[in-house]
Amino acid sequence: MAGIVSYGAYIPMYRLSRAILGQVWGGGGKGEKAIANWDEDSITLGVEAGMDCLQGQDRQSVDALFFASTTSPFREKQSASIVAAALDLREDIVASDFGNSLRAGTLALRSALDAVKAGSAKNVLVIVSDCRLPAPNSAFEPLFGDAATALLIGKDNIAAEIEASYYMSSEFIDIWRLEGDILPRTWEERFVLDEGYEPHMTKAFKALFKTREASAKDFAKAAFYAPNARSHATVAKNAGLDAKTQVQDPMFDSVGITGATAAILTLIAVLEEAQAGDKVLLGNYGDGADAHIISVTPAVENLRHKRGVKGHLNSKVMLENYGKYVKFRNLMTFEETPMTRPRTSLPAMWRDRNWQYRCHGHKCQSCGKVQFPFQRRCMYCQAGPESLMEVPLAEKKGYLATYSMDERAAIVDPPNVLAAVNFNDGGRIFSQMTDRDVNTIKVGMPMELTFRKIHDALGVHNYSWKCRPVRV
Repeated sequence: MAGIVSYGAYIPMYRLSRAILGQVWGGGGKGEKAIANWDEDSITLGVEAGMDCLQGQDRQSVDALFFASTTSPFREKQSASIVAAALDLREDIVASDFGNSLRAGTLALRSALDAVKAGSAKNVLVIVSDCRLPAPNSAFEPLFGDAATALLIGKDNIAAEIEASYYMSSEFIDIWRLEGDILPRTWEERFVLDEGYEPHMTKAFKALFKTREASAKDFAKAAFYAPNARSHATVAKNAGLDAKTQVQDPMFDSVGITGATAAILTLIAVLEEAQAGDKVLLGNYGDGADAHIISVTPAVENLRHKRGVKGHLNSKVMLENYGKYVKFRNLMTFEETPMTRPRTSLPAMWRDRNWQYRCHGHKCQSCGKVQFPFQRRCMYCQAGPESLMEVPLAEKKGYLATYSMDERAAIVDPPNVLAAVNFNDGGRIFSQMTDRDVNTIKVGMPMELTFRKIHDALGVHNYSWKCRPVRV
């Protein structure tokens, strides 16, 4: 038996209301969608979801990490390896990327289940993350949202067992991007829905029911992907599901359609409320479709502490205008100055990888002080390198000791807030503060760390750790 041991989710703090889009382009629309901050991408979102998932888990027991996304920041370079480093996983694991389809997440889940059942891995972490860029004033712009999910797959302490699955492959083309494309392409909507999504998703559900001699009434909840609300309702009706009592809210009006992440994000929302014995129907679409029967066990009660979907939905800041969204997404060319031309060094990134990616510091065995980044000697008692023990810091909480604000800094979202954060159990980190409301920053406020993109330079994405006010 193999199944879901733990889950995690991440929804960015910022939201863009459809009313703001209406002010710019005309028209209306209710609700909002989640928007990644300017220093976030699918890698950093995935790290956040992974940290949420691994709370209370032994990360040294993770034997493989599968990263699924249609928006990997690299075309030729694994994203999974960076995510694994940021999560401080062992080096001797299998790290692999899954992409090129909105079903990448559930296909990665299938591979994880197969690996665990075959015994080639004891625990596999599946992370699904997407930041899809819609064209301005397009049908996609009000719909696409950003999010990430994580599932730990194993055999022990299973919270949800995948009892049965049905997969089908299809050469149908509806949404695609070519080499070099930034924005997605699509065909006429009626063709895409009437010939693509609706018949494929319905067929997958009905085929699963037939092979397991099941029916819609057997399920407490159903969680499945859809490209819009109308098609979501159509497939629910075709499958015989009661829209009011059995269909989980797909969060179209609170998060948006989150691409490869959507189906699993909705599943996690189900698991947050599920009771032992519940049967859950999971469905996903893209280059075919798949459907799954999931049985919830009593161990799901051990996962209630996760920040998950509910915690992130309740923690948000509305973007006040469309211009900030344009800057976050780099949708226009802005003035370049010498101050906006950052540099990078791959040798330096490699040399400093343990503190830059893994957020490791030193703890002095002589005086007990924690220091970040790495030091040649203890800065407090001057003990030599033999006294400095490497320790992980990424999950530590702290408080704001002091900060400064540069109103004229050449960054995407000024002012540039630089902060000194004291960890609750000792140690201090200096970093840029992100996800902050400059009107509410106060010395002493609770702080936590987050893995973010620092800048792009010479065609390289530079990542490291920043601080932010604790999301509550």
